[in-house]
Amino acid sequence: MFSTHNLLAASCLLLSAVNGLQPSLTVPSTLANTFSPEAPLAGLPPKNVLDKGYMPTIENLLEKEEALLMIKTTFEEKLKENVNLQRVSCPLFLTKGSGFNDNLNGVERPATFAPRDYQDVKLEVPFSLAKWKRWALHYYGVEAGKGIVTDFRGLRCDDDVDHTHSLYVDQWDWEKVITKEDRNVETLQSTVNNVYKSVLDTHNLVSEKYGMKAFLPDEITFCSSDELVKKYPDASPKERENIICKEHGAVFLMGIGGWKEDGELRHDGRAPDYDDWITPRPDGGTGINGDLLVWNPLSEVSLELSSMGIRVNPEVLMKQLELCECTERKEFTWHRMLLDGTFPQTIGGGIGQSRVCQFMLQCAHIGEVQHGWYDPDEVEFLKEHNIRLLGLGEF
Repeated sequence: MFSTHNLLAASCLLLSAVNGLQPSLTVPSTLANTFSPEAPLAGLPPKNVLDKGYMPTIENLLEKEEALLMIKTTFEEKLKENVNLQRVSCPLFLTKGSGFNDNLNGVERPATFAPRDYQDVKLEVPFSLAKWKRWALHYYGVEAGKGIVTDFRGLRCDDDVDHTHSLYVDQWDWEKVITKEDRNVETLQSTVNNVYKSVLDTHNLVSEKYGMKAFLPDEITFCSSDELVKKYPDASPKERENIICKEHGAVFLMGIGGWKEDGELRHDGRAPDYDDWITPRPDGGTGINGDLLVWNPLSEVSLELSSMGIRVNPEVLMKQLELCECTERKEFTWHRMLLDGTFPQTIGGGIGQSRVCQFMLQCAHIGEVQHGWYDPDEVEFLKEHNIRLLGLGEF
């Protein structure tokens, strides 16, 4: 999805092109999303959903709240068990100057405020905890093979607002310590299998409890963005996702971030300072990261549930900062701690809580499972099509 990661990477592309670091770089008009803010009622679910005569799986709002709690509790317990994670608390805001937030180049507007008695201090609501988690592993002294998971809540003021995106972010932000020798595709795929097992087990339990047909495959399929670009050169990133997800049901798409030979993003963007998107893989592609995608039978399109990957080491961090012409970031506290070896080697990611709930209950709109804000004209349209949003999302 076109989120904080993608905006940051797109900004890096523009900076590089302007400064001549990589002469032919352009920001593609089609990333792995289909949102067009110029279109009327742009955030509605696909037409085929509206034309089907949509009926929610659970109509009673209190019963739905029970289902949401059951999904979140079940999935978190499965994730902790399968990936060997421990739940920890997490911050709601960070200091602007620390470099711990994910927005470090001014492209996005973080929700920012100053304490009443310290007006010179700027605090930001984070977009995600991608950087904070790595510091937390060091802070808690977590050993290799173990990790942490948080119940993260944040705001993304410049994100798309549509049937799968919201200004409000809730996700399981997790991070796990690995060894230097574990920075490879085998570790990535093994961890992905464990994350997917958590998704699958929860899906099967929810389907049984609420009388729904289970449809996820028993195993996830691995492929790469490099492979799909070669196989479907004329398709957009979103079209490539749809093709592969419709065929396999659940896919982990490796290699997100970086460019094709023509200078365009090979799929979607990634910021330079957490996922490793340049390390070569045995299949000939680059990047030991990716997106966990599923085929959504309701909307008949692919849906990203998670973005994850093996994180940068000091050498990869500097190379990716140079590629994005962002080397000034190395002066931030977080970057200095990574470059001097304070932080452990890690793998981690974020798993959208509302996305998972929307998918598990086959809801047409993310606002059915979370309290957000949406275009009032769209809200009225949704009501006419039996799509009721939670709480103030209806106003």
